[in-house]
Amino acid sequence: MNCHANKSIECTVHQCSHHCGSENYCSLDRILVGTHESDPTVDQCTDCMSFHRK
Repeated sequence: MNCHANKSIECTVHQCSHHCGSENYCSLDRILVGTHESDPTVDQCTDCMSFHRK
């Protein structure tokens, strides 16, 4: 896998196609963070909208 880790975006979701293998970083230049709640109050209410399953 030829991955260019973005050291500004840490990620531990190994199932994402943008995850950099053994490094816990994302390969994207930027990500979109969204929510599935109308009034998010805790971190579990937020989602990485840039996630793509491997």
